[in-house]
Amino acid sequence: MPAKAEQSSIDTEELAKFSAMAAEWWDPAGKFRPLHKFNPVRLSFLRDHICHHFGREDKALRPLEGLTLLDMGCGGGLLSEPMARLGAEVTGADALEININVAGTHAEEQGLTIRYLETTAEALAESGEQFDVVMAMEIIEHVADVNAFLATCTKLVKPGGLMFVATLNRTLKAYALAVVGAEYIMRWLPPGTHDWNKFVRPDEIRNALSSTGLDVEGPFGVSFNPITGQWSRTGDSAVNYMMLARKP
Repeated sequence: MPAKAEQSSIDTEELAKFSAMAAEWWDPAGKFRPLHKFNPVRLSFLRDHICHHFGREDKALRPLEGLTLLDMGCGGGLLSEPMARLGAEVTGADALEININVAGTHAEEQGLTIRYLETTAEALAESGEQFDVVMAMEIIEHVADVNAFLATCTKLVKPGGLMFVATLNRTLKAYALAVVGAEYIMRWLPPGTHDWNKFVRPDEIRNALSSTGLDVEGPFGVSFNPITGQWSRTGDSAVNYMMLARKP
């Protein structure tokens, strides 16, 4: 296991927030309910683009067989598990020991083989590890230094590989819906879960990734329909969005 260290991507206040909620990762009605609802649309996005990039049959039962994948900031494993079911060789990394314990226990209960590590992106990069696919989903708005974190993550992508990022846009609409609406009106998340000042604009991600030589696409908007209770891909990236980058 890579050595743990105090690294630039770690924000201790953000870790404390998620440590307090960690026991509820797999409760679809708990504090991570928004991620459970969000999972189908982001899984579809990931599967479609990974299969297209690597020439895989997207209708196959395990189309990602033989690909190595890093779920950076994996939390309780909400994305790691379905990616493993699709055939990928998954490594889930998180700086919180309690998250890794929750994720590992749940994967074992499901009969899934996933390598979970309590570590940082910096430690993984220092160890020389690289992956076909690196995911940084709903994590960059919680790190201490976005540019440094993204630059480190690009080092973890193999030549010819893919990197995915999903986050919240720093707009007034995002503040109204993702902070005021989700935390204080709908009570989907504990108040204070998100700091709007740490939301990240698409051009900031594009510049950070492009500066390391990656070819960047997006943003791809994702919106929530309060009537149907479902998420879907849309042309509106003012609140939630995803981006992908290819390493030459």
